[in-house]
Amino acid sequence: MIDTSYEEDSSVSPRGGKARKNKGSTGFKPVDLDGIPAVEGLLTRLGLGVFLRDSLKAPIGRNDVWAGPTTVGKDVFVKRLLGSEEDVSSRMRRLMDFERFSAELPPGSARSPTLLGSDEKAGIVVYEYLDNTRNAVELVVDESFDDELSELVGNAMGRLHGTDPGTEVTIDTSEPPQPSVRLLYGLSSSMFENLSFGELSAWRIMQQDEELIRGVERLREMERRAPKVPAHCDLRVDQFLVAEDGLYVTDWEEFRLADAARDVGAFAGEWLHRSVLDIVTSRGDTTFVDTELTHEKVLERGVTKMRRLLPRVHHFWRGYLGARPSIDEEFESRATAFAGWHLLDRLIAAAARTARLSGIERAAAGVGRAALLTPEKFASTLGFEGAR
Repeated sequence: MIDTSYEEDSSVSPRGGKARKNKGSTGFKPVDLDGIPAVEGLLTRLGLGVFLRDSLKAPIGRNDVWAGPTTVGKDVFVKRLLGSEEDVSSRMRRLMDFERFSAELPPGSARSPTLLGSDEKAGIVVYEYLDNTRNAVELVVDESFDDELSELVGNAMGRLHGTDPGTEVTIDTSEPPQPSVRLLYGLSSSMFENLSFGELSAWRIMQQDEELIRGVERLREMERRAPKVPAHCDLRVDQFLVAEDGLYVTDWEEFRLADAARDVGAFAGEWLHRSVLDIVTSRGDTTFVDTELTHEKVLERGVTKMRRLLPRVHHFWRGYLGARPSIDEEFESRATAFAGWHLLDRLIAAAARTARLSGIERAAAGVGRAALLTPEKFASTLGFEGAR
């Protein structure tokens, strides 16, 4: 049964780029490349020329990103990290940690596009632009992200988690920031002033939920006991690029030694979230549904959508165990709880784009809450059993 207790009563890859949002506005302002000379300065130092502006792509996102051909005929993807100086420095350091560590990864592991160069002080990285690839989000939308691909992704993540980092490469050992127990007790004044009304509403809902706070505290304590391995720590479906020569994973700024259940739970959470969002769509329906979505109908359709999509998690899990068969006893419970948190995190992300939380996003958060609080009941639903 789906817990909808949060229901109302009544990210771009190396094939795209980004723009900056005006504070207090729902619009986006194109990034002025001329105002950031360090970008083309780095390209020039790398012998890549400068961008051909007429062919440049710069979609929206958290960071500044540009992609396209240069004057020497090289297609590149450039990312400029945004944030405080301390935040950019730490994210850049972790990203470069992964680049050094990835040289030790076995074939079939999660890998990033080829890094062509970087300016660590400016927080800029340049990657080879990947032609003839598809972002996994596109595959989810057109329903071609199948069981075989899910197993391939699981195997790649298992190989990543199972690789011994050794002592030659330095890897961050700090705890990932989310889920933050501290923020569940209160936001800082600076954070409060910079959040949208929707984000404040999302945090208020969670801060008033004492059972949820205890569940997050329990999850963080379980995480501290877990073995620490090389992990992505910010995994989403939109970070997978599928190419003819295999699978690529982007956005390694949160890479560190951490609980592998974070990445496994994030993948499961993506599909759990999608299954709930699809309650109000016709995707996967065999017949046209024209009826009022009552609470009972939401529950019924939610179960149907989960049965259709969650086999992707089961096949991911089978691929994962094929590459990393030895896991600790609490792994499935933590992965399930992290999947639940993923839906709550998606609530916060969605809230940043609106002044009002939608009923379906609240419903998804309710499902996430249930998975986080009672992972032992949800583990089999997500497919974390029967694949060993």
